[in-house]
Amino acid sequence: MERTCELIKQAKEGNKEAQSILVEENSGLIWSVVKRFQGRGYDKEDLFQIGSIGLLKCIENFDLERNVKFSTYAVPLIMGEIKRFLRDDGIVKVSRSLKEASYKIKREKEHYQKLYNRYNEIKKELKEEVKRKLQIFTEKEEYLQYLIKTINDSLNVVNNDNSSIIFVTNNDKQKYEEVLNRYNIKIDVLDNDFIGGCKLKNDKLGVIIDNTLKTNLDEI
Repeated sequence: MERTCELIKQAKEGNKEAQSILVEENSGLIWSVVKRFQGRGYDKEDLFQIGSIGLLKCIENFDLERNVKFSTYAVPLIMGEIKRFLRDDGIVKVSRSLKEASYKIKREKEHYQKLYNRYNEIKKELKEEVKRKLQIFTEKEEYLQYLIKTINDSLNVVNNDNSSIIFVTNNDKQKYEEVLNRYNIKIDVLDNDFIGGCKLKNDKLGVIIDNTLKTNLDEI
């Protein structure tokens, strides 16, 4: 005990050799504490090093004036140092796990964002292609039959009320003026280009019927 106290005194004064001797002579004590934490997934050598740090803190804080055996004082501090390490390391692992989960979520979000962007690109390309084909359709002979049908369907909804206004494209009004003039109803042109078809408006009945090709295209 006297030798241990002398070594502790020297170690407190900064004698590194005295510190090393104390650690060496108390290695069995450290190992006895380490054994209590076996089976937790940690290398025992790592735990021994942590326990050694705890022993060095014991040396620094040990009161030579108190009638306490050094080993009795050291065990709780060595154990506390190892427990603190396990606790803090656990927090680090949880934090790392959360970061990994966050990264995975971010990666998945980016993946689905790319898919969504591609979906919008494909949708836009599809609409452009359909629009092009609809414009071609309006130049074909069968388009006139389609235009007449949309006008008739719209007028049937309002029971052929002649206070209605039928809107068509400027191109259709010029091209099919003779056919459109057969209707006892006002035929007008909308400022915006709705490709083809017609739109009926009846202010008296508060009705607007949209049978334009553009509206059908927008619904894609």
